[in-house]
Amino acid sequence: MANMTMADWQTLSERINRVAPSATLAVDSKAKAMKAEGIDVIGFGAGEPNFPTPAAIVAAAAEAVQDPKNYRYTPTAGLPELRKAIADKTLRDSGYGVDPNQVIVTNGGKQAVYESFQILLNDGDEVIIPTPYWTSYPEAVKLAGGVPVEVFAGADRNFEPSLEDLEAARTERTKAIIVNTPNNPTGAVWNPETVKAIGEWAVEHHVWVISDEIYEHLNYDGAKTTYIGAAVPEVRDQLLVLNGVAKTYAMPGWRVGWMIAPLDVAKAASKLQGHMTSNVNNISQRAAIAAVSGSLDAVYEMREAFDRRRQTIVAALNDIEGVNCPTPTGAFYAFADVSALLNKPLDTSKTAYASTSELAAALLDEGHVAAVPGEAFGAPGYLRFSYALADDDLVEGMKRMKQWVED
Repeated sequence: MANMTMADWQTLSERINRVAPSATLAVDSKAKAMKAEGIDVIGFGAGEPNFPTPAAIVAAAAEAVQDPKNYRYTPTAGLPELRKAIADKTLRDSGYGVDPNQVIVTNGGKQAVYESFQILLNDGDEVIIPTPYWTSYPEAVKLAGGVPVEVFAGADRNFEPSLEDLEAARTERTKAIIVNTPNNPTGAVWNPETVKAIGEWAVEHHVWVISDEIYEHLNYDGAKTTYIGAAVPEVRDQLLVLNGVAKTYAMPGWRVGWMIAPLDVAKAASKLQGHMTSNVNNISQRAAIAAVSGSLDAVYEMREAFDRRRQTIVAALNDIEGVNCPTPTGAFYAFADVSALLNKPLDTSKTAYASTSELAAALLDEGHVAAVPGEAFGAPGYLRFSYALADDDLVEGMKRMKQWVED
């Protein structure tokens, strides 16, 4: 031991070394760094609405800043008023009642995801993850000592997993399954039959369900979010619902999410959070009360804008040679198949891109357009484009991409 160098002993944990960095944040960070250097980059990377937070929500926060009661620690699980408001919102939107004590307010929806796996998993437990998936799901599973099990479904099946494939992936170590509809990254809204079948399958086989419902109000073309807790009431005893204000209310920077879970799970989450972050900041919680308790009119106005951009970006992507983009019916992402652009030269330098990671890097460096490669979502051959940006920027970005690919 005495002869060990600093390099020998100053090593990081195996746990953190197994985890990949967030690809979406990496793309967004590089795009912002290029902008800081004076390069005009159009960013389709981050899922961040470009709208200001609705004025009534901001006013509630401004009022809260002046109230000294918000300057102190408050309950770890969240302000009682907010937990009650989230329970009321769940009845209003999802169609079934929950006790406010089942609600845990978290620092953004991502903390709720992390806590879910920390609470449920032991080393070696498996989590079935329908693929394409949000990039942080498998990494959060790994951080809890679990094993991600991917079950892929392509555009030909609306990116919806079949029950046969889920059953084929199930083992004696299967502990949980993730449901995410409307879906990130595909924008797919799963059919009610699919959601109901998964819920019934989970009940039959004693599998926890983690339902990420953060895009619940962003639906188009008549598609509707199916809430698994409403579709299969029996699943509620083994259901964790994850949500937040970031997407619906244009509040990504306010960092308020929540988990709704059976009481024993909620208590465990509060215990864990007590050693991590304690309570979410009170000003943001007061703003969140105004958000979830208020009218959805501002949300529907934003949805109209997203719908317009959705139609614009899908048409533009399908107008690019070698790109095929199905029409999403939820969230604010277009998930384009660009496999026809791989493994062949696209320019006079005879560059051929072996992966969408290489393609996305070149598109950013040369075309000044930021998109997230499909490898980040378990779907090589695809690029994800967020259309939560200004209309003019969207049109310009698509123009640049078409020119870069075809010129």
